[in-house]
Amino acid sequence: MAGSGTRDDPWQLATANGGSAYTMWRDEAADPPLLVCMVGSTKLTYHLQAIEDLHAWLVGQGDWVELGGADEQKPAADGTVEAWGRSADNPIGGWYGTRKGYRGRFGVYLPPLLEALGLVELEHNPRNNRVRARRAR
Repeated sequence: MAGSGTRDDPWQLATANGGSAYTMWRDEAADPPLLVCMVGSTKLTYHLQAIEDLHAWLVGQGDWVELGGADEQKPAADGTVEAWGRSADNPIGGWYGTRKGYRGRFGVYLPPLLEALGLVELEHNPRNNRVRARRAR
């Protein structure tokens, strides 16, 4: 993976279907610590703990989970990564996205990062991609 995950050397990523390139980096000085996602000139921010929390949730699921990416204003399909990223039942009790109006798309931008970090397997089909935690080797 290109980049070290800092503002000056962000991770260079692409959506699961390969349709959009974007960058992400950790902002540990923010309160709360953030994961910053730049898609063109659009800035999205997520709680940094989303990396560990999403991986732990996927381990608990034990199999493939649909990504289900959706904008904040649209409903997320039940049982998807997107729905979990908004759920009152996740570890932060709601949205991992922190910027009002731009809190969605969790299921689009987080799974490719987890794949690049070696934490998950991710499908790369034109549509309806799924993710699962990597199996212990």
